[in-house]
Amino acid sequence: MSKSKVLITGNEAIAQGAIDAGCRFYAGYPITPQNELPAYMARQMPAAGGIFIQAESELAAINMVFGAAAAGVRAMTSSSSPGISLKQEGISYIAGAELPAVIVNIMRGGPGLGNIWPAQSDYFQATRGGGHGDYRSIVLAPSSIQEAYELMFLAFDLADKYRIPAIILGDGILGQMMEPLLVDSRLSLVVSERPATSDQQPTTKNWALTGAKGRPPNIVKSFYMKEGDLEKFNLCLQEKYKVIQGKEERFESLFLDDAKLILVAYGTMARIAKSVVQRLRKEGKKAGLIRPITLWPFPQKIFQRLAISDKRLAFLVIEMSYGQMLEDVKLAVCGKAKVEFFGRSGGGVPTEEEIIKKFESLKV
Repeated sequence: MSKSKVLITGNEAIAQGAIDAGCRFYAGYPITPQNELPAYMARQMPAAGGIFIQAESELAAINMVFGAAAAGVRAMTSSSSPGISLKQEGISYIAGAELPAVIVNIMRGGPGLGNIWPAQSDYFQATRGGGHGDYRSIVLAPSSIQEAYELMFLAFDLADKYRIPAIILGDGILGQMMEPLLVDSRLSLVVSERPATSDQQPTTKNWALTGAKGRPPNIVKSFYMKEGDLEKFNLCLQEKYKVIQGKEERFESLFLDDAKLILVAYGTMARIAKSVVQRLRKEGKKAGLIRPITLWPFPQKIFQRLAISDKRLAFLVIEMSYGQMLEDVKLAVCGKAKVEFFGRSGGGVPTEEEIIKKFESLKV
């Protein structure tokens, strides 16, 4: 096993991670702050034996991904907030057709056209489905360049395993910043040999539209006209979502054993929150951290366990939005613990000093 280290942007690391995870079809349309991602794909996909298409619009891009996914190839698109909004109809269709695909959203400030500065204001859109219909997408939130690269493997694996859209939810900081990326060549080798699920079981796409020679034709659709058929299908989707909720919660934690106030943050915001916790610990203050890695399914169990274990425990949710993940934390603790909030948006990033000031105002 050999390893190599490269200095790379988050957007480029996501693109390389997708290629190493077996992505062989990419369609997208330019928008800041994710433009390095399609530019990297344009350069590298042909060499990897894949297809890169700069579509004429976001709508075209997501529907090209629909077609490629139906043909069984690992397919992906990327954009930033307004572009992701335009792709919602296609994402709903992909979910309705039970197709695996990966969608990357490098969030910018909003609402509307907003600005190109980092934000986390698309949390609701990503975790609640975003488009029409009663569906869900798996949502992963990396907080470093290394994790952004590695989560691409998981995103494609989970998408294939459950035949579901998987979203990588980052922000302009993650996309634009540069960090060293350590690449394990074995990862590339394993995935290039065959698509793998997270539990290392090979995925056979016997449902894919790969021709019908010697077998009955496959049908991929989300259109059910006969009375009752769509309801039966939707019940099957809901059962699948329950399985995902039971098996795929992921989070990182720090100093939970004796913490009295636990900061909760995801993505790049969690990096700042972690620095705050480490500063507070040096002052003898019992602060802890929970960083959700899966935003859907949201890691409810850890919050429920902590809320029940100590009624004096409090959570401080930090976001680059105005209380979107806050709702999931409140639902998880179910009134059994105090939940406070501090957030900024529109390109405003909560600083360590602002968070510490909020912490001290709570008198924990």
